[in-house]
Amino acid sequence: MIRITEEQFDAAFAIMEASFPTDEYRPYTEQKALFSREEYRMYGMVEAGEICAFAAVWELGEITFLEHLAVAETHRNRGLGAALLQDLAACANGTICLEVELPETDLSRRRIGFYERCGFSFNEYDYTQPPISKGKSPIPLRIMSHGGPLSEMGFHHVRDTLYRTVYGVK
Repeated sequence: MIRITEEQFDAAFAIMEASFPTDEYRPYTEQKALFSREEYRMYGMVEAGEICAFAAVWELGEITFLEHLAVAETHRNRGLGAALLQDLAACANGTICLEVELPETDLSRRRIGFYERCGFSFNEYDYTQPPISKGKSPIPLRIMSHGGPLSEMGFHHVRDTLYRTVYGVK
């Protein structure tokens, strides 16, 4: 795992665009501007000099929020996403959490299963991701946490921290 620099951002952003619906990531300039935030980092896996997977994280004290994890289509099904998660878990302080779609489609259920196999727990508490950027829509999601499910109080703490720090919602 390497730390992705601003100079390598374009390659990671191309993977992001190909992997997520537009309501789940910021426009290019807003996403790149996050490099100026002390708590935001991007990590990646590189093969033959090419970024083939990345994780965008917010290091928020006792919470590490995995905002995006994606593997380039040509590199999928080789264990790179799981390896990146394992590396993140080894480095993280406190709870790692992430947002996932509701388990309403085969793809979302497979994605949840992948995270569960990597040590994450699906938390049933209602959660809505606020609009990630102007013109984007809120999205009903769920929080998954690494190392066990969150208590209701723990969930509220994670939610409130994400709303305040990542989404700028009071």
